[in-house]
Amino acid sequence: MFDFHMHSRVSFDSKGDPADMVRAAEERGSREICFTDHYDYNSEPSVAPDLFTVEDYAREYDGLTSNKLLIRRGVEFGLTTWNQKELDWLLSRRNFDFVIGSIHYAGGFDPYYPGYWNGKTLKEAFELYLEQSLACVRVHDDYDVLGHLNYVCKSEHNPSQQPLLYEEYSDICDEIMKTVIAKGKGMEINTSGVDRVGDFLPSKAFLKRFKALGGEIVTVGSDAHDPSRVGQYTAEALEILKDVFGYVCTFENRKPIFHVL
Repeated sequence: MFDFHMHSRVSFDSKGDPADMVRAAEERGSREICFTDHYDYNSEPSVAPDLFTVEDYAREYDGLTSNKLLIRRGVEFGLTTWNQKELDWLLSRRNFDFVIGSIHYAGGFDPYYPGYWNGKTLKEAFELYLEQSLACVRVHDDYDVLGHLNYVCKSEHNPSQQPLLYEEYSDICDEIMKTVIAKGKGMEINTSGVDRVGDFLPSKAFLKRFKALGGEIVTVGSDAHDPSRVGQYTAEALEILKDVFGYVCTFENRKPIFHVL
């Protein structure tokens, strides 16, 4: 089992102890995990970001070991249309194994919170997020996989409580995936949507289309923010990848490693 999307107390929105997260992964039979703490920027440069310091990151992770599994060190960087230099700066300060590029803001709001949804139809809310995602992947080059492509739908404030379906937004989703593929990047299957909207982020339909368009790099992550969620639904996600790709990827020193399933 692999879990390449986990947050500990290094992230602003987690209180998880890294050692406890590792023990949880060991107990659940994980072969390899990666901590990917938030380094997150709002859509607008004037809004204060949610960042960790590289010193705090090193203090928590550099001495962390396990004799049962591999521990990788990564980051989930919040992509915007303007923060390419900020990513360059972070990567100059710390060597990561893995960089998830995620979009957490559109129109100045995080869809996880109610303000994003005010005054929008469901279609408008989904389309705004996808448009922002396309704009971000067009201008960013130095990340490894696109995180939770349809993150917008997992909010408890999503009035439909349903996933964003590929077939309803296929044109813009194709443009996002084509851009990701053209830049040699991959896509994550994030399991945190299963108990929120009943599906993976993104679903199997997206993954099949990603492959059809020429995508090759795929990772799995639980998006756990505490030990109880480490590895959650990753076995089921791996079954999907086994069917669609026949493998899953992990990363070391920013290079993908392909594991046959």
